[in-house]
Parts: sequence; structure tokens; C-alpha cells
Amino acid sequence: MLEIGTKAPDFELPDQNGVMHTLGEYAGQKVILYFYPKDNTPGCTKQACGYSTFKPQFEEKGVHIIGISKDSVASHKRFEEKQGLTITILADTELKAITAYDVWHEKKMAGKVGMGVVRTTYLIDENGIIIKANDKVKAATDPETMLEEM
Repeated sequence: MLEIGTKAPDFELPDQNGVMHTLGEYAGQKVILYFYPKDNTPGCTKQACGYSTFKPQFEEKGVHIIGISKDSVASHKRFEEKQGLTITILADTELKAITAYDVWHEKKMAGKVGMGVVRTTYLIDENGIIIKANDKVKAATDPETMLEEM
């Protein structure tokens, strides 16, 4: 996990519609950048749906929400359509942002050890500086917790 006070690494990744996004395009706005393991899994679905539900409240505070996983653009599109998501989700199939943000680690999953995305949420300020970082994220309550911290 990157430290608070660190300049957030820029990225260029496609969203669920294949449109490219960079962190730099959100200069002047706060950004919640959250990394999650996999589309259409219980925890990831609760987290994405929560951010979609609270999106208007985040927008009132000038905050843009971006989710990132290693799933493909097509997987993200199915996830968006199935769950009715209204947030930006980016496909990082080559793990560029995932490694730049230090969220790719060894994990135990179902008794097996392997590499995977550690669910992590960053709050980035208007100048691109990380002002909050959490790698002990509870998927179901992360959106509400972040909204309360605004």
C-alpha cells in the first residue's frame, strides 16, 4: 500500500465501455480510487453497488469514484449491466496500476496461496496526493465509511 502524502501514480486504463481514463484528467477533483479482486463476487458486488448508491453524495462533495480490477473490459461491462452500476470501473489486465499502487500481494484464498489484489481504497486530493489509504477494507461498508470521512 502506498503511504499517505505520496503523489498518486498516473495511469491510462479503459473503462467498462472501452473509453481510456487517466488519473490526470481528474486534476482539481478528489478521487476515490478503490482496487477490488473480481467482478460479480459477493464482496466486490456489495462494494461497487454501495459506491453506485452513494455516488450522488460523493458528487456533491466533488469526489469522483473509480474502481479498478484486473478483469477485462467485457467483464466490467457485464458487471455494470448485471448490477446497474453507475460508477467508473477500469480494466487493468496488465496489472500496471495494480502494481504501481502496491495492491498485488500474496494471499490465501480457500486454503491456497496465490497472488491477488488486496482490496484497498485510496482518497486522492485535488493535487494528486494520497490523503487516505486503507488496505483493511470491509467491502460492504467501504462506501459509507469513505463518505463519512469526507
